[in-house]
Amino acid sequence: MRSFPSASVLDDTGLTLELAPALTPRGLTEAPEFFSGFAAQPLVLARGLLVLADVARTRYFQPAPSGMRDPICTANGDRMRFEAFSACNTVGVRLDLLAAAFDGGEIRHGTTNVDINQPLREALGQVSPSELMHLAVGNEELRVSILDATHVEQKVELPDRWVKALGSSQELTRDLELIGEAPTVQARQFLAALPSGTGRRGHWSVSRVGVKPALRPGRDTVYAEGLNRLRAARRLSPQITGMRVYGLPQAPMAASVWEFSLPHGRLTFTLTAEHYRGFSGEGALLTKLAAPTAVDDSALISACLAFEPRIEATSLTAETGLSGERVGQGLAVLAGDGRVGFDLYEQAYFHRELPSDTDRVVRDNPRLRHAKRLVATGAVRPFEGHPGTFRVRGDHGDYVVRTAPPSCTCPWWQGNAGSRGVCKHLLAAELSRVPTEHR
Repeated sequence: MRSFPSASVLDDTGLTLELAPALTPRGLTEAPEFFSGFAAQPLVLARGLLVLADVARTRYFQPAPSGMRDPICTANGDRMRFEAFSACNTVGVRLDLLAAAFDGGEIRHGTTNVDINQPLREALGQVSPSELMHLAVGNEELRVSILDATHVEQKVELPDRWVKALGSSQELTRDLELIGEAPTVQARQFLAALPSGTGRRGHWSVSRVGVKPALRPGRDTVYAEGLNRLRAARRLSPQITGMRVYGLPQAPMAASVWEFSLPHGRLTFTLTAEHYRGFSGEGALLTKLAAPTAVDDSALISACLAFEPRIEATSLTAETGLSGERVGQGLAVLAGDGRVGFDLYEQAYFHRELPSDTDRVVRDNPRLRHAKRLVATGAVRPFEGHPGTFRVRGDHGDYVVRTAPPSCTCPWWQGNAGSRGVCKHLLAAELSRVPTEHR
């Protein structure tokens, strides 16, 4: 993964995010300049960055000291996006600041990550509502400037685990439904009442009267546990103007998205279904990544992204001539590479510009790597007389795999029943049906 050797500075000239060489619509740019202007809401910008820094350094499961990680910053032409994951990888958080959040300046295109360590955190915490704050996203540093202080921090390498989590969290949440909305007062009351521990687990109803425990799954309920993972949002409570919650209404257990409205922006938390499960191990993309044409299709789709802040799958289908299924598989490869995300509010994909590494599809997905090995060693054979059923030689004998509906007799599948993606034996069975030249 590319590192971003640069710095962040807080001084009397502004908040400057400077970047490593990046791809732009004009091609490779050694010294990119993505934005320069003033924050219309200084507290939203300052406290929003602190929320991301809080989440990035926190382990919500089995709390322990953790090295800080650095938010990803993407300029999408009409907005700035900042993203991070918790140290335990169970929480994803994204701060979207739309063009109206800035006074003047042109938002261009590109992606980098920046360090926000303790001196800068302290400086951001001292920003006042009436303070002028200049933001510049440009060459090789993050510069934060107010009237009386300057801080410089070094950028660090983007963790590979975060890249895996970007794809998995997208796939787990892409089909979630809007469960309910809470207005300003109820959203702030909900945040104020969050426990410091994991608290109750189960289903919650979300409505204009707030968030309440639900006795059973229903149309207006969302499954969630460990809601203490949302406590970092309390920094922005005075600026929050409402809340939207997304989930799978009647699912016994699923990931959830908690979206807080801000002046000219949104703060979005994505939570894994169980508070101890990290995004990088969910395996949500595995079936699509195993498709024989997925990598080739991803290259074609990538050429059509064009740094758009909104990418419609239907438009990609028309532009590439691929079927909807193949577009989804190609997007899965790009998601696994961290190069596309999904915005539930807008129901559209968006583009991040990260270094392309299609080998990551196999390297960062051990189940897919092991499945390919099972096929290569002849460990998969049809179960005679039972179409769609296979015997797969595993570590402790043969397992019976059915592809429709998917199931496997291995201990891993019996323990998870597909809730964390398919097992390597089921993947191997699917791969065995693919012509050799496409594997």
